[in-house]
Amino acid sequence: MKLLVSACLMGQPVRYDGRANDDKTDNFRHQLQRWQKAGILIPVCPEVAGGLPTPRPAAEIIQGDGSAVLQGKARIISRSAEDFTREFISGAQQALTCAQHNGVVAALLAARSPSCGSDGIYNGEFNATLRQGMGVTAALLSEHGIPCFSLERFSELLQWLRQQHPMFARQFIDES
Repeated sequence: MKLLVSACLMGQPVRYDGRANDDKTDNFRHQLQRWQKAGILIPVCPEVAGGLPTPRPAAEIIQGDGSAVLQGKARIISRSAEDFTREFISGAQQALTCAQHNGVVAALLAARSPSCGSDGIYNGEFNATLRQGMGVTAALLSEHGIPCFSLERFSELLQWLRQQHPMFARQFIDES
């Protein structure tokens, strides 16, 4: 049993700006390190998997959310109107294939990303305004029965694991 995790949360410098997001994991670092040591985590960056370089232009979903992108009703563009929709969809499909191949039961994803956002995404106007919706990868994983959690919902991930996979929880969740 495995958990998919955004590679940037594990310290890999794959964000659009060439940085990592591991500074946001301070409250959960011990638990993530324990899971990593046990070989439970499958780090993935859908944007890099889809062929985008690091660093790359910031991108946002316009005219919808990740589900709309997957249905061909929305696009992912940069501030200068470069269309990255194809790369984001490809990366999401690769993340799903990786998750299915590895028996992933849930995903811990970076927040607000047009790929990984599971609790809201930026509104497509590049003004740092959030709106409801998921990124492309979070939407695709969810559509295939893989629940997605952000760091802000880490305690909910732990609770979900305790309820859905109690043997895993007893072995791999710190209760301290």
